[in-house]
Amino acid sequence: MPLKIRAAFLLLLPSLALLLALFLVPIGWFLWSSIAELGSWAEIMEEAEAVLLSGAVGGALLNTGWVGLVVTVLTLVIGYPVSYALSRARGAAFTAILLCIVLPYFTSTIVRTYAWMVLLGRNGLINQILLGLGLVSEPVNLLYNRTGVIIGMTYVLLPYMVLTLYAAMKAVDPRLMQAAEGMGASPATVFRRVFMPLTLHGVVAGVLITFILAIGFFITPALMGGPGDIMVAMLIEREVELTQNWPAAAMMTVVLLAVTLSLYAVYSRFAEPGEAVR
Repeated sequence: MPLKIRAAFLLLLPSLALLLALFLVPIGWFLWSSIAELGSWAEIMEEAEAVLLSGAVGGALLNTGWVGLVVTVLTLVIGYPVSYALSRARGAAFTAILLCIVLPYFTSTIVRTYAWMVLLGRNGLINQILLGLGLVSEPVNLLYNRTGVIIGMTYVLLPYMVLTLYAAMKAVDPRLMQAAEGMGASPATVFRRVFMPLTLHGVVAGVLITFILAIGFFITPALMGGPGDIMVAMLIEREVELTQNWPAAAMMTVVLLAVTLSLYAVYSRFAEPGEAVR
């Protein structure tokens, strides 16, 4: 084995061991134990058919996909101008924007979710502002429903979109925009015909990574959602903790894992080294 490959393997070995110990082994043991409970292949297929065709699982899958899609679109709409401003900012402005994006990650997701629950409650700050401005006559239900879930998830996942887009925007050569302006193109045309197409791979990568994270979310939907906002991760937790139906949980885990790995394969295509500058 060449020395460079051996050195690279040794550097990756701690990460691979950690991945094996904390992810692959637990997932593999869980799936094997669940399948072993069923025994024969026919029973496994019957359980898979029963789980995948059940109304609860179908509803959870549709809800997960819809919420993930809405959250992804919102993070893109909000994140693109923020990323653009970050890519053009310098000095103190750059530091201030970056701190606003990164600083919340020094706080636990649970703490941030509870903070949003305080803000969105019937007596929370947002409702008090709406009532004080006379925009509503009674408190608006922003919590324990899909609106609260989408707001909370968008807030938590926004930095992933912003930083992904920023990496793509920063790789764009500014001389290309200068050349377009020198040929008489307006700023809007330069943005639409030059800058946006060059950052399209970053948009695709950001959309995919945000959607991947959204469909596996648990904490925010569990705390801020209502009875009709069950997502797949919450359903898996219920089957494991409450009903102790491990085979059903395993089937849903396989479906979610397959979707996630498929989307990640597409994401990796748009996140290849050097892709941003092609």
